[in-house]
Amino acid sequence: MKDYIEKRAIMLALYIIEHNTTVRAAAKKFGYSKSSVHKDVTTRLKDIDPLLANDVKIILDTNKAERHIRGGLATKMKYEQKRSIS
Repeated sequence: MKDYIEKRAIMLALYIIEHNTTVRAAAKKFGYSKSSVHKDVTTRLKDIDPLLANDVKIILDTNKAERHIRGGLATKMKYEQKRSIS
């Protein structure tokens, strides 16, 4: 079982790095919960491959810094679509 989790953590990390994506998007793509993906790429990956974990951390930190902007843009688009329908 442990081997499966290690492979999963590496697979998720590579996907996040290759596609510069969020934990939520990776979880949706592979059908795992957000908390499992987050635990895999932040905690478990440090023990498995520290260099890969550092690369993922950079992307996750960027996503965290930009999340308030993404939320604002999503809200803006929502109301623009409502306005154009009316």
